Amino acid sequence: MSRARIASTLVAATVAAVLLSGCERPPPDVVQSGFRGTGMEQVYNPRRLEKVIAANEVPPALDPVDPGGPKAGQVYQNVKVLGDLGVGEFTRLMVAMTNWVAPKEGPEAACVYCHNPANLADDSKYTKIVARSMIQMTRKINVDWKAHVANTGVTCYTCHRGQPVPQNVWFKPAPLTHDVKGMLGDKALQNSPATSVALASLPYDPFGPYLSDAKPIRVIGDQALPNGNRASTKQAEFTYGLMMHMSDSLGVNCTYCHNTRSMAEWNGSPPQRATAWYGIRMARSMNNEYMEPLTATFPAHRKGPLGDVAKINCATCHQGAYKPLFGASMAKDHPELGGVKPGSAAAAPVAVPAAATSPTSATTSSMGPATVFFAVGSSAVDADGGKVVGDLAAALKANPGAKVSISGFHSAAGNLAQNQELAKNRAFAVRDGLIAAGIAADRVVLEKPMQTEANISGEDPRARRVDVAVR
Repeated sequence: MSRARIASTLVAATVAAVLLSGCERPPPDVVQSGFRGTGMEQVYNPRRLEKVIAANEVPPALDPVDPGGPKAGQVYQNVKVLGDLGVGEFTRLMVAMTNWVAPKEGPEAACVYCHNPANLADDSKYTKIVARSMIQMTRKINVDWKAHVANTGVTCYTCHRGQPVPQNVWFKPAPLTHDVKGMLGDKALQNSPATSVALASLPYDPFGPYLSDAKPIRVIGDQALPNGNRASTKQAEFTYGLMMHMSDSLGVNCTYCHNTRSMAEWNGSPPQRATAWYGIRMARSMNNEYMEPLTATFPAHRKGPLGDVAKINCATCHQGAYKPLFGASMAKDHPELGGVKPGSAAAAPVAVPAAATSPTSATTSSMGPATVFFAVGSSAVDADGGKVVGDLAAALKANPGAKVSISGFHSAAGNLAQNQELAKNRAFAVRDGLIAAGIAADRVVLEKPMQTEANISGEDPRARRVDVAVR
């Protein structure tokens, strides 16, 4: 064979290798999940799947104990969230949490990770305050978010997997470092491939708008511009960023939740789409109700570049599996994480010290009007607002014939279009909260954004509220 021919063969082989480097090495497994012709199928690489399976193995459960006996709150001092448990249950859960969160500390030193060894009742360590709040969050998920976790439930291990800090958390991104007035212009968080969006060039912060704030996710309108849908291509790219994160976190593609016949239509979509809808709102609720209030508790080295606390997203629990731990239930072995036992003094939520960000929301009567206040510039429902929404949902369930109208208010100062958009998003957040609580969408009527008096600035709570009236 001539040298020229050998050289051309080597070049062809190199080109072929480069072209095939992005392909999956056989044999892939294909699972069809929809009707023939819809292209709804999941493709799995057995070699990659082995690593995911290994990362989602469930540790053995501790032997069960007698739930009776004296209560932990009666025996130990300063037990604020687990006082409803018997001493045996309490001790077993403490040992389990040590194995789930801080196993490297060793059995003798593990308690010291959260407790002051000189005084176990002392709250001087931030880890103890955080752990207390995380137990509350776990119970909240298992009780109030069955629409997402069903009866499988979650435990501390679901997120931590033997690490003090879960591997998959997120912070607000640091500001862009390049000169936005220069030749590069404003990148709008794009064209910087990041793991948060599966290395795509989509906006690399899909979490802030949807898992902290409540920006509208749907970008497909039912009318042509400019009369109907006002969503821009830029907004659509943020939505796609979140979808890429969800697909990557669950190890699936778009057809796991969507019917390719019409990706936007709910009719005909797999049931996983509704589960994902609740999952987005669950993550947002947990971030705002439990993580953000811990901002003043965490030390600086545990915060992000902008001083915010770590927050959860889909990957925090799923870690590459379509169901966390591939659907194995650890919660069944720890019923104490399924909620506070009735009649216990521990049923009341424990306050977490944090800087105040919004005024206390107005209370509601059994079926009277309600008001939800918001922090400046935010459309996220905080813990106080969440209680108002929860009380209102309970009242609506008790009065099945009642409907409510939701009105978002905004200031007369500043940019009118931006104020109206913020007021609308706040109304959407309250509406979504009611729907997530089980209230039918046709019982919730949205009104146009309303303006407060001209002499009220955006700092005034009345300029950043949502009123809910019974119809």
